[in-house]
Amino acid sequence: MRDTIHFLLGREPRTLRGIDPTMTVLDYLRTQERLCGTKEGCAEGDCGACTVVLVDQHHGAPRWQAVNACILFIPALDGKQLLTVEHLTPADGTLHPVQQALVDHHGSQCGFCTPGFVMSLAALQTQAKPDRQAVNEALAGNLCRCTGYRPIVEAAMAVCTGDVAPSAVTLPAPDGALSLAGEGRAGYAPNTIAELADTLLMHPEAIIVAGATDVGLWVTKQHRDLSVTVSLDAVADLTGISETPDMIRVGAGATYTQALPVLEQHFPDLGALIRRIGSRQVRNRGTIGGNIANASPIGDMPPALLALDASLRLRRGRDTRTVKLDAFFTGYRRTVLQPSEFIERIDIPKPRPAETFRTYKISKRFDQDISAVCAAFRLTLEDGVVRDIRIGFGGMAATPARPAAVEQALIGRPWNETTVRAGQVALDEAFTPLSDMRASAVYRRTVARNLLMKLYLETSQTAAATRLVPA
Repeated sequence: MRDTIHFLLGREPRTLRGIDPTMTVLDYLRTQERLCGTKEGCAEGDCGACTVVLVDQHHGAPRWQAVNACILFIPALDGKQLLTVEHLTPADGTLHPVQQALVDHHGSQCGFCTPGFVMSLAALQTQAKPDRQAVNEALAGNLCRCTGYRPIVEAAMAVCTGDVAPSAVTLPAPDGALSLAGEGRAGYAPNTIAELADTLLMHPEAIIVAGATDVGLWVTKQHRDLSVTVSLDAVADLTGISETPDMIRVGAGATYTQALPVLEQHFPDLGALIRRIGSRQVRNRGTIGGNIANASPIGDMPPALLALDASLRLRRGRDTRTVKLDAFFTGYRRTVLQPSEFIERIDIPKPRPAETFRTYKISKRFDQDISAVCAAFRLTLEDGVVRDIRIGFGGMAATPARPAAVEQALIGRPWNETTVRAGQVALDEAFTPLSDMRASAVYRRTVARNLLMKLYLETSQTAAATRLVPA
């Protein structure tokens, strides 16, 4: 094992030793490198003022991804290139094309948020030519309070032409797993699933850090002292996504961005849901396994995966076991995971003939918001009768939950409004939601009932207009 982090800052090599493994990249940039173009706005991955670009190798070519530096821990830089707004300026001091476009289209006023917008657009430039919707999606994680988005979007449409390739760079190739120590904290970064399993056996108290889109806030907002952490960044075999004739197997370390194309192909509604989880910066880092393991009652993926009858492959040392997702959650933020055990893979059955999948997220704003209620339904009809239905809800209980009594109230009955009304009554009895800052209990009950009716309208009346944005 080695005790040094190797990466490129711009085109300059950096080697770090004895550094706190829970130091954020934003703090490193501003306090140690004195690169202050990257701003701190929210310190929780919401505003995008801290956006930087992380470059890695993807199928042999450089890949630029916009990420939030404020919740990104230093070990994530190992073997990669880090680009900030300072690194976009050519040697002659002229503006980068993205910066020039923002000037030409009057896309900046106070300027505090502008470096983050610049970095998001610089990453977008390296992708296929986007349409207006794709631009809006790419900028959803960058908040501007004074300019307004029209001129920023116009600048994006003008400069993101689809013909800008990532510049070639030779990335560091560090050898061996990381073992870091600094500021009284220890951090490990294994390279394989086997190494991960061994590390967790030696350190059962360790906090697993995948994308840090949740754990990062434990440090920046809750000021928790994470004395031992294990990073999954280098565990490439934990990110694999494969298919069998009847199953999709998603490595627990796969990010939303990696999993989106495959899951969207089989379940368009699931793709629409994933596009509303966090922002592009969050989805580039956040993992499917992490969203499940943190056991949040308002996580967006578990309700959908409950409806899809997903299973989890768990591992501890060399021992593995398979657990149905609906048996994984045991209470608020509690699961069946034992010390040193981790999620290795998520298995999702492919859709069957005559099966319909729908999922709905209700939140105060469309993009980058936490659900008040999230619901998912997998429905099979046969001759107008409910042959089978699986339902998953988030935000309605202490855990993501599958209301079996509601399913039983619907199965075997004709798919009509009378049956749906019976299901709504069963829903009232299945959940006792709480009131909090996101929604009242009465609101959540009403929404849950209405989402079941929405499912009925979408699957029985082809002309029913139920969505502002079609799936």
